[in-house]
Amino acid sequence: MNKLLLPVLLILCLVLGGCSAPNAPAVPEAEADLIVVGFSQVGAESDWRNANTLSMQTALSAENGYRLILDDAQQKMEKQVTAIRNFINQGVDYIVLAPTTERGWETVLSEAKAAGIPVIIVDRMIEVSDAELFTCWIGSDFRREGDTAVRWMEQHLGDTPLEIVHLQGNIGSSAQIGRTEGLDAGLDAHRSWNLVFRDSGDFTQAKGQELMEAVLAEGTPFNVIFSENDNMAYGAIDALKAAGLQPGKDVTLISFDSSRTALGLILEGEISLDVECNPLHGPRVRAVIEQLERGETPLKYTYVEETFFDADTLTEETISGRGY
Repeated sequence: MNKLLLPVLLILCLVLGGCSAPNAPAVPEAEADLIVVGFSQVGAESDWRNANTLSMQTALSAENGYRLILDDAQQKMEKQVTAIRNFINQGVDYIVLAPTTERGWETVLSEAKAAGIPVIIVDRMIEVSDAELFTCWIGSDFRREGDTAVRWMEQHLGDTPLEIVHLQGNIGSSAQIGRTEGLDAGLDAHRSWNLVFRDSGDFTQAKGQELMEAVLAEGTPFNVIFSENDNMAYGAIDALKAAGLQPGKDVTLISFDSSRTALGLILEGEISLDVECNPLHGPRVRAVIEQLERGETPLKYTYVEETFFDADTLTEETISGRGY
């Protein structure tokens, strides 16, 4: 072939091919009419988080008219910022964000707003100067959850001397802030309640176990563990048993989330109280998108109805009927 003709033929191929980049992914014809949603998820650090992800995947499925692009941030805010910018560049129809922390979202959400992409915040709250940077928020009242745990402690433990080990979640997350505020209010109201240890277990079982092992190794006296989620509670239980202690008898164990496994441990007497935090936000997000598609304005803030469980309120039927 004439070498002078080769560049001309290449240019013709590009023109006839619509100037497509060689590596640009083609959208399947079957997906052309789907609503595209980019979802930046915190990670997969807990049973709660996995149930939350599955709920989103189920609700925003192709069968329901959606194409969900899921990005796992692995607990890193910078990964979420990158993911949101990628969603903007891809021209998604909606962005769903489960934020790692409350602050630091002004710039990237301003970019989404400038691109005309509605942003739905789920689970944790964000703190921004302009509430118009996001369309709406769906999640739990974490301070109320903390207050619920404290009321239970008042009713069941009273003003007897309490030596409390506090396993916190990711520092700066809404769940950590609200549940910690609830406990701090209880500590302020009860002089006989004493905080003997506080540190973050990052909502993970491994870190929860590590922190409890450190407390036990130091010989710090305690009779209450206030764990800000179930997975850290599981780690604490493993550490207690390894030390020859019986959770639920030697130590009052308070947790949050109310996953199936944790509720089973209430029936077994190992967890004393579990405050519910419902992760099934997928249907709620789908309902919001459907409202927006109809040109309606959804509620700015939607708090999920939640309860609590202990040995007096929990039954086998309750556990079997739960979706997480």
